[in-house]
Amino acid sequence: MNQRLSAICTLILFGICLILALPPAKRDRDTDRRAEAGSRVHLIHADRLYFDDRVSLTAQFLVGNVQFSHEGTLMYCDSAMYYEASNSFDAFGNVRMVQGDTLSLDGDVLYYNGIDQLARVRYNVVLRHRETTLYTDSLDYDKLFGLGYFFEGGRLVDQDNELTSDWGEYMPSTREAVFNYNVKLVNPQPPAPPRTTLVSDTLHYNTGTGIAHIVGPSNIDHGDNHIYSESGYYDSKNERSYLLQRSILSNKGKQLVGDSVTWSNLDNEGWAFGNVVYEDAVNKNMLTGNYCYYNDSTGYCEATDSAVAIDYSQRDTMYVHADTFKVFTYNKDTDSTYRILHGYHHLRAYSKDIQAVCDSMVYNSQDSCLTMYKDPILWQVEQQLLGEEIKAFFNDSTIDSVHVLRQALSVERVDSIHYNQVAGHEMRSYFIGGDPHLTTTRGNVFVNYYPFDDDSVMIEMNHTETTLLKLYMKDRKVDRIWMPAATGTMYPIPLIPQNMLYLENFAWFDYIRPLDKDDIFEWRPKKAGTELKKSIQRTAPKQKLSDIRKKTKE
Repeated sequence: MNQRLSAICTLILFGICLILALPPAKRDRDTDRRAEAGSRVHLIHADRLYFDDRVSLTAQFLVGNVQFSHEGTLMYCDSAMYYEASNSFDAFGNVRMVQGDTLSLDGDVLYYNGIDQLARVRYNVVLRHRETTLYTDSLDYDKLFGLGYFFEGGRLVDQDNELTSDWGEYMPSTREAVFNYNVKLVNPQPPAPPRTTLVSDTLHYNTGTGIAHIVGPSNIDHGDNHIYSESGYYDSKNERSYLLQRSILSNKGKQLVGDSVTWSNLDNEGWAFGNVVYEDAVNKNMLTGNYCYYNDSTGYCEATDSAVAIDYSQRDTMYVHADTFKVFTYNKDTDSTYRILHGYHHLRAYSKDIQAVCDSMVYNSQDSCLTMYKDPILWQVEQQLLGEEIKAFFNDSTIDSVHVLRQALSVERVDSIHYNQVAGHEMRSYFIGGDPHLTTTRGNVFVNYYPFDDDSVMIEMNHTETTLLKLYMKDRKVDRIWMPAATGTMYPIPLIPQNMLYLENFAWFDYIRPLDKDDIFEWRPKKAGTELKKSIQRTAPKQKLSDIRKKTKE
């Protein structure tokens, strides 16, 4: 009994081992057959089918209205060689693949492999997907990943653009295209005249959104506007560019650069952020800052956040900082174009020859006048000029004259204690070749002046009061003085009264003066008690409407 039971168990164990020894294909034959049947290339129709052993031992020759089906894709051609064993075929003449109702692929020749689901289409290839059409001579389409790629030049056309390149790929499911080598995007597509042209070496493009992703050196041209960028996006539908990595926007000698730049072709306006540089090479000036806005249609420009206006039209470059700069253009695109520059607040300016501080300023290119408002101070070498308002006039970017209005004060440092001082209601200085020539002071003029003898020794102080003073300069030194009737006193240097050393409104603001082009960012206010007196500007009394009605009734 035990021997019989042992024999039965041995047979059962041997049977199990035989079953396990079979290959997986044998064990899951039914399942694999279903999967294989679902992945087979099916011949649906052909007008004629024959074999020709002289040409191929494995191919079936199909002629006339040939139709295949594989994984939901229908394929048509005039003739084909069908390799049933390898689940593939070669199709010739009027080749067409149709996948759903959104994708079709046409060509002259098709090599199709059903195992890896790769279709290789050659000659006069046209891929159509929704509103997008791709033309090429060689295209491989991977059905498994839904990706088509060409490598012998291609042209993609959608509703808005035409793109050409040497190599590229297109994925219908995401509508993403990647183009490489000699890429060119034209908007709108020919035959319409192009408004925008983008040339690049690598470009990603979405046919659904019309957005091109710039990932390499690229040039975009739109009329007179030119953009160079190595990273960013171009929205072809809205004609708007979003640019990164110090992209450059240029137009007729003007250039805008920033860490990021946004430009709208439709509105002709742009925004730049981070280390912005706006340069006008024609007029030789610049605006820098961390934010800049520019509108080419109106000629308006604005810069803020560490904003600096730079004028390098002369040998001595001028650097001006303010919280905000705004440029307005008038009579644009005419022979009488002029611009007005506004700068406010905490304005500080530096050049080697001239430094200035004020709350705000306005420069008008029409009359070349620069006006400084609210506590303006102007320095030139050892001379300080201040008042309630200062106007500087230029001729070809060279200073021509300066007009100080109300509470005018001119101070020239002689040494650490003694200062030449002139105070009056208003003051005008005239320059020749940038050097001071004549200064006139009017209205309650007070003068403290220290003359020198032939040995350059200071001998006395001359205190004078008059109504008009004219100082003639030569080599930046006083050459002669003219005034009408005046009263004055001469004090020997050791006998100058302490209360006569300085005029009533004397102030020396050397601690405010900008020291270099980097110091313009450091705002230093006046010390308490050194501000100008408040000036009351009287105006004619205004008549009220109620008073007119009252008189009419009377």
